[in-house]
Amino acid sequence: MKKNNILNANYVQEMIEVTTNLYRLGWDERNGGNISYLLEENEILPFLDPAEVLREIPMIFDAASLAGKYFIVTGSGKYFKNVQVNPAENLGIIRVKEDGNTLQLLWGLENGAVPTSELPSHFMSHMARLTVDPDNRIIMHNHATHLLAMSFTHDLEEKAFTRTLWKMCTECLVVFPEGVSILPWLVPGTTEIGEATAAKMKETRLVLWPQHGIYGAGKDMDEVFGLIETAEKAAEVYTYVCAQGGIKQTISDENLRLLADRFGVTPREGYLEA
Repeated sequence: MKKNNILNANYVQEMIEVTTNLYRLGWDERNGGNISYLLEENEILPFLDPAEVLREIPMIFDAASLAGKYFIVTGSGKYFKNVQVNPAENLGIIRVKEDGNTLQLLWGLENGAVPTSELPSHFMSHMARLTVDPDNRIIMHNHATHLLAMSFTHDLEEKAFTRTLWKMCTECLVVFPEGVSILPWLVPGTTEIGEATAAKMKETRLVLWPQHGIYGAGKDMDEVFGLIETAEKAAEVYTYVCAQGGIKQTISDENLRLLADRFGVTPREGYLEA
């Protein structure tokens, strides 16, 4: 049976659109940032034959718990600005082999390209999120400008950082009531940062890498992009407020509670004053 053109697949179009937007916003300069998108086999079948493996890519991380799972991922060293022009060279569809240490390439990553160097961190975060949210499908990392800047100027204690963001924009508490997790500075692309991020992903969908960027997770591309976008807007407002002389008035904890009640969300325990 003739297969449909993979470039017409919704998930390929979503990857093209979001990488283009991330580059446009300045959150993924050069080859900064990476995305992984968990796919179902029935989404693959109209476009690809799962038995046709282009090549196998060894992996030092044990992803046995994801064996048989399919992902579309960004490539290592690839510039997001180029995805729209040449998706097959900058994106790839992979399957985790049964041994958990090998990736099977089904499409893309042309000219010997490999998945993002942060793939172990992505896989660990997928595994962690799936234990608390079976619908999780997206892990997105980028260098959102104002969140990055805020990691230099704001106390990096999670409660204080979260409360500042909640108080910058009314919608923040509604969008991420569980707050933002924060790691110490760690070397990217390592098992250490992957494990630390995954541990935090069991508590929150946003994890800040200070002086580096942000990790976000969610059930679809709109949710994750919007999650990071909302936190980034709050960080931008914070930047403007500080430049204008500092905070003179803000949203009270009482009003944040009223907001939570109105929208049916539960703020992280202990983050609002009693």
